[in-house]
Amino acid sequence: MFPMREGSGTSWVPEETLMSGVARRWAGWDVMLHGVATFQFVFEPNDRHRTGGMDRIQPSSTNWFMAMARRPAGAGRVGLRAALSAEPWTVADCGFLNLLATGEMCDGDTIHDRQHPHDLFMELAADYDRALRGPLRWQVYAGLAGEPALGPSSFPHRPSAFGNPVAPITHHWLDSSHISFGLVTAGLYEPRWKAEISVFNGREPDQNRGDLDLAPLDSVSGRLSWMPTPRLVLQISGGHLNDAEAQFPPQTASDVTRTTTSATYHRLSRDGTFWATTVAYGVNAGREFLPERAVDMTTHAVLLESALTVAERHTWYGRAEVVGKPAHELHAHEFGAQVFTVAKVEGGYVRHFRAWRQILPSVGGFVSASVVPTALAPRYSGRISPGFGAFLELSPKRHSMMGE
Repeated sequence: MFPMREGSGTSWVPEETLMSGVARRWAGWDVMLHGVATFQFVFEPNDRHRTGGMDRIQPSSTNWFMAMARRPAGAGRVGLRAALSAEPWTVADCGFLNLLATGEMCDGDTIHDRQHPHDLFMELAADYDRALRGPLRWQVYAGLAGEPALGPSSFPHRPSAFGNPVAPITHHWLDSSHISFGLVTAGLYEPRWKAEISVFNGREPDQNRGDLDLAPLDSVSGRLSWMPTPRLVLQISGGHLNDAEAQFPPQTASDVTRTTTSATYHRLSRDGTFWATTVAYGVNAGREFLPERAVDMTTHAVLLESALTVAERHTWYGRAEVVGKPAHELHAHEFGAQVFTVAKVEGGYVRHFRAWRQILPSVGGFVSASVVPTALAPRYSGRISPGFGAFLELSPKRHSMMGE
């Protein structure tokens, strides 16, 4: 009922992986429960955009909870999904500290150097899956909130981001559509490949994170996924998103044409050592509205992230990103239409303790370095700005399905 290859939405990850979650049988349904609650303390001392020293020190909690239920239905299988987050109440100040992160709106302005909180409703969807001919199957996935066929599996659900409580600064080039309020996806697949097309609402959520921001399904995307071995998944996808990216007020949101490609590799040994790596590339093309004029702009982003878990007790992770960000997204409006190439690297360690009633407590810490060009150095007290953090995480115990 819950194939190992399933990532977020209808995306794929390699079949050789660790399963997270608690499985139950209830009233004829197979139920899978999953979630993460992270209590983090972040310090980014070189953020000079804000006036008070305490603005550069922030405690917060990132979190989400998911329930999936499936059962046979005639010759096929039907499923229901729900994912919720309390971040509208556990993440304050328009988002958690994350230098060079951009995207969405808060308090009538675009967000920069913070990662916006997730909405209360991250997913409210249903799916139906049925054999068509031989190994060929078809699938329909639809809902009030969910993830269209665009980009790799979203960062909260990627095993290569396991243990990392910080969102990628390339999020809006790769997987920012993972919470879309209204979508329908249809797909055909066999064990090694999958082809999908989605129609969806590509607009970003508004500042009220507790409701459903439903709107016309006037955006479209398509994705091809290929799994040449159980350890590797390749995907290429593209889409046109109407009114997708917030602009500096009073301009309205702009359309974006997004193209992504990625490779995800997993290696799982019988002693519990698990290595997951994702490399991804994304392109955004659209019109940016500046105070004096509108310009067509194409920007690029590259992400490399990896996580290594040893003996189900220790996880080391790292991420490196390079992205071209328009000056106005970083509120450097004096530079007009200029695009700045910025970068961020992170590394961290997580210690996992003995599970209690299927809940795995962990503690961890990380360091980061945000790199900006010389022109932006005065805004960040130098070209390289450090960051530090510590966190406590609660998540379901992970286990291997190898040999089962």
